[in-house]
Amino acid sequence: MNIVCLDLEGVLVPEIWIAFAEASGIPELKRTTRDEPDYDKLMEFRIGILKEHGLGLKEIQETIAKIDPIPGAKKFLDELRKITQVIIISDTFSQFAGPLMAKLGYPTIFCNSLEVAESGEITGFKMRCEKSKYTTVKALQSIGYDTIASGDSHNDLGMIRASKAGFLFKSTDQIKADNPDLEAFENYDELLDAIKKVL
Repeated sequence: MNIVCLDLEGVLVPEIWIAFAEASGIPELKRTTRDEPDYDKLMEFRIGILKEHGLGLKEIQETIAKIDPIPGAKKFLDELRKITQVIIISDTFSQFAGPLMAKLGYPTIFCNSLEVAESGEITGFKMRCEKSKYTTVKALQSIGYDTIASGDSHNDLGMIRASKAGFLFKSTDQIKADNPDLEAFENYDELLDAIKKVL
């Protein structure tokens, strides 16, 4: 039995923090897991910047409401879900993901949660588990699934390499160069074909 594990940001929807960086005019927030492999360090940095500028969950959610999936993403997901089980495994947060899941037809998503004060200030974050993407695919394998994984960033490499088959999608030139053994695709038709071949 197969299950496909997909990253969310950069694969199915634009990067939330990049969109918010542009909306808020704070270029430092454009830093993502493509740039910083240590997710805890990245989130502590982001929370510090938000605090410095007096921004909270409400402002980020206002930006997210305007984000649409990458063109072709919903069609790709619909086609994939006709032929196999699909789970989105993301390091984003439930407070961010909700509106985006509606636009993608409510696929299953495993993600994390933010700690938010009554004032709306983001005070911290709670990861579902350590190395969440890798840990999740190993857990799925332990209950009898073969995983096929795809993502674009440093934090996707664990789940990609731990899976029966794994692909980079819309990744950076540097990540592709550092992982020459991984097939890399730029469009959904190619990725769908590659997944079909290993199902």
